[in-house]
Amino acid sequence: MDDAHWMALALAEARLAAEAGEVPVGAVLVRNGQLVATGRNTPVAQHDPSAHAEINALRAGAAALGNYRLDGCELFVTLEPCAMCAGAMLHARLARVVYGAADPKTGAAGSVLDLFAEPRLNHRTQVQGGVLAAECSAVLQAFFQQRRDAAREQAEPLRDDALRTPVERFDALADYAFEPRYVQDLPSLQGWRMHYLDEGPQDGSAAACLCLHGPGEWGYFFRHLVGAPELRTLVPDLIGFGKSDKPKREAAHRLEWHCQVLNEWLDRMQPAPMVLVHSAAATGLATRLQAGRGGLFAAVLLAPEGGEPVDDAWRAPFPDRGYQAALRALGPMASSSGPSVQQAALLAREVRNAMGYSTP
Repeated sequence: MDDAHWMALALAEARLAAEAGEVPVGAVLVRNGQLVATGRNTPVAQHDPSAHAEINALRAGAAALGNYRLDGCELFVTLEPCAMCAGAMLHARLARVVYGAADPKTGAAGSVLDLFAEPRLNHRTQVQGGVLAAECSAVLQAFFQQRRDAAREQAEPLRDDALRTPVERFDALADYAFEPRYVQDLPSLQGWRMHYLDEGPQDGSAAACLCLHGPGEWGYFFRHLVGAPELRTLVPDLIGFGKSDKPKREAAHRLEWHCQVLNEWLDRMQPAPMVLVHSAAATGLATRLQAGRGGLFAAVLLAPEGGEPVDDAWRAPFPDRGYQAALRALGPMASSSGPSVQQAALLAREVRNAMGYSTP
């Protein structure tokens, strides 16, 4: 039997884990072409952080064979092993490990580190990845999408006078695959939900900037700056714009109020000194914010506007007139496109220089 056969059995275990509410990872242990043991993720059910699919399969296999050394055994797992599981596999003296999907966050078979290639260890285990990778990834993606959908359904209800743009409106936008973050419990928000991005190193090892859009724009304006190397970018969407809630009353949208919300949000984030980067349309708001928090900003930079036209991006947050109270109160939909890729790279360099960081 080939590797795909055994990985299909591991996938069946992963699906059983998903049905039980566990992250869907499955594993099977094989020796001399015979199935020895199976395992799937059970950390939640067992209240055990070590109960990964691989560990469960190794434990079951050792019990079945009556030996904690699993010489000659092969382990098939749907996700690249983490450091804990890789270490257990090496201690078990496995002959071979085969995994499906790579894990760019915790993978210890080459994605983050490669324990199996460590020359100072006294055992060598062969490793092969990518077997039924698409199928393994699909099971994981479906599970986490279902969790995100459930979380949205359980989120606090909208205020009666607010609207929330359907997430599908943003799906087709290029260069904006960033993790959405939300805050809803700031006093000035009064229950409305504000969306923001927080990308890049957060341990103080990189320069940081607050990216401020103006009326008619939203965080998409800074899409090419977000994710720049060695740069932390904080990008809020003002209430009424982007992925934030859209109050229906025009009276709610005043620059003074938006500044108050941003101040409360910055107090919550507790950022270190940073650079304030703003669009031309955000000059008034940036001036108010700087006046109140001058000590926070090492410099204030005006973002250039030379990118490709993005009319679809500016229209995306506003499915119909009911969502457009902020536009009517503060100004029309943007026509500027934000910095181009090249301009964003230069802007990131300016931010790093302003913060005293070396330029890569």
